[in-house]
This record gives sequence, structure tokens and C-alpha cells, in this order.
Amino acid sequence: MAIEIEKKFLLTSDSWREGASGQIYSQGYLSKSPEKTVRVRITETGAYLTIKGRPAVKDGKISAAKLEFEYSIPKADAEELLKNLCSGPIIHKKRYCIEYRGFTWEVDEFFGENEGLLMAEIELEAEDQEFDLPPWIGEEVTSDKRYYNASLSEYPYSQWGKGITEE
Repeated sequence: MAIEIEKKFLLTSDSWREGASGQIYSQGYLSKSPEKTVRVRITETGAYLTIKGRPAVKDGKISAAKLEFEYSIPKADAEELLKNLCSGPIIHKKRYCIEYRGFTWEVDEFFGENEGLLMAEIELEAEDQEFDLPPWIGEEVTSDKRYYNASLSEYPYSQWGKGITEE
């Protein structure tokens, strides 16, 4: 069984950009139910279909762990799925991978309807695994559903402040 343990953070500065290079991602959602999401993603190196389960709720907080299954698919198929079957705005972002004290941080810079949003993620082997925060990391938003990419495809960052609230 594939388990993803991921924590999300906002950024406090652009100091992470020094020496960083990224890759363009486009992704859309075939399903966005509370129990699961089914995502199509195209990167500069491939195309993927990903199924993610709902995060568990632990002590009243949304857990960082969830089931995740990812499969390579033909790029032409992914393009057709994004164009014809995905709902909501397509997510466009550039992902940067940054090494910091033994961990890889992924910084997503969003474009289009989510322009202006910058977010960092770290994948862990256990929810209680210790790690050092880079100096450019700010508030943790793992439990805030607004920052899930599936939510951003339904309620883009550009619409926040127009009636969209934290769930």
C-alpha cells in the first residue's frame, strides 16, 4: 500500500529562489470527492494519473498521511483528459526541488487563477519525523483544505476573500 505523508507550508521570503530551477506542471481533477481525488498531471518529463485517498483526522486535525497511487500514462491521453474531462480550472505551476538538511522541499509557484500563491511541501516517512525548517518557511497549512490542489482547482486563490473561508 502506498502512503504519502506530506506537510504544507507558506513561505516568508524569496530566499529559496537562489540557485533553484523548476519544472512546469499542469494538472486537473477527474474526481474531487471527500473520500478521494483522481488527478491527471503533465510535467516536462511525463504524464501521470494519481489517485489519493482522504487524509485521516487525528485529534481533531487533518492528518498529513493519505493513500496515494500514481501511474504513468501516455502524454496524449493526459492532454485529452485535461482538455475534455477535468473539472474546474486547470492548475498551472512551476515546482522547484530544494535540498535542505537531508530533505527535499518542493516549492510550488502557481500561475493562472492561482497566481501569487507560493507553497512548500515536504514528504516524510512518519508523521512525527523530525526535520529542520528552512529560514524561508512560514505557517504550516497542512490541515487547511483551501491549500489542497484539488481545492485550488475548485476555489482558486484569486477568489479568496470573495466568500471562500477555511473549512
